[in-house]
Amino acid sequence: MRALTWQGMRDVRVEEVPDPTLEQPTDAVVRVTSTAICGSDLHLYNVLAPYLTPGDILGHEFMGIVEEVGDGAAGHLSPGDRVVVPFNISCGHCWMCERGLFAQCETTQSRDQGKGASLFGYTSMYGAVPGGQAELVRVPHADFGPIKIDSDAPDERFLYLSDILPTAWQGVEYADVPDGGTLLILGLGPVGLMAVRSARHRGVAQIIGVDREPARLAEGARLGATTLDLSSTKDIAAAVHDLTDGRGADGVLDAVGMEAHGNPVSEKVIGLASRLPGPVARAAIEHAGIDRLAALHLAVECARRGGTVSVSGVYGGAASPMPLMDIFDKALTFRHGQCNVRAWTDELLRLALDDNDPLELQDLATHHGSLEDAPQMYDLFAEKGDDCIKVVLKP
Repeated sequence: MRALTWQGMRDVRVEEVPDPTLEQPTDAVVRVTSTAICGSDLHLYNVLAPYLTPGDILGHEFMGIVEEVGDGAAGHLSPGDRVVVPFNISCGHCWMCERGLFAQCETTQSRDQGKGASLFGYTSMYGAVPGGQAELVRVPHADFGPIKIDSDAPDERFLYLSDILPTAWQGVEYADVPDGGTLLILGLGPVGLMAVRSARHRGVAQIIGVDREPARLAEGARLGATTLDLSSTKDIAAAVHDLTDGRGADGVLDAVGMEAHGNPVSEKVIGLASRLPGPVARAAIEHAGIDRLAALHLAVECARRGGTVSVSGVYGGAASPMPLMDIFDKALTFRHGQCNVRAWTDELLRLALDDNDPLELQDLATHHGSLEDAPQMYDLFAEKGDDCIKVVLKP
């Protein structure tokens, strides 16, 4: 089969690789009909190189048609079923899964790395499971994970159930905005724009979105957010306070993560660490690594006293400096972590099945291509070229 493989920093290639096969009774093999490039895939393209091996298959947002089913998953799936596959791999019955913490599944935890549930296409830290930017994927724990789609609506109404829709929804939930309150969303990329959609649907009274890219700001405004341009607003925190009676936002959602703009020094340090030999780089990241924290520090500035900071963006630094005095003094609550995808499936699937498409899911992707176009699309997405917001590939 054809699959997108990682070969080095900013070097991904579509290659011929062996077809996946059933390895466990609860496995299934899915033929991919749509797969997306996620913002967190760009961390693999750039800073997380020390945790990848040439030939690793990328991708964790995908859906398709079931081709084979192991005996242990036959009660849940059948060949021919149309499914969306959550990006985190969870068993559905361990202590963590029973409590809705599917991203911490004890059956698939990467215990040797001290990390949570295994993820598709996301480094040795999370199980080195071959990903979904491929023609075929082996899906472990198919007796629980895959979401069956009984509809003939286009893939893009359902594809984002794999990651960015529940990630955004959970981020808004965690922000805990009261009735009549304000949600500030930092970053209007795919997750940030999905958060605007989610907050609007949930009835959040005031939504403020921050970004620097004109196309993303325009889309945020179209969806109903008051937008602030990082490149032309001198003091974002002051602007947010002006919009909130001087208090700050009730909830702030950081949808940016470790590669935020705003600190060229940390950018150079991170870039240097990523280029060290693998074992040295991993040690540097795990014991002395820092993130580009402009977005997270801005979240602390912009939140009102007693407010909540919700973090959906990925961070990976072990020694990232944080303004703990301000966090303590302002009595801020932080909620964060990998999305527990299956915790939100039932509610979000109903919205995706609605013929009126209330979340405008079919309007998110700006660029489409074949699997063979993936290397060019990665570069386009990374550089935000041609007003690129979201890429969907058709293997």
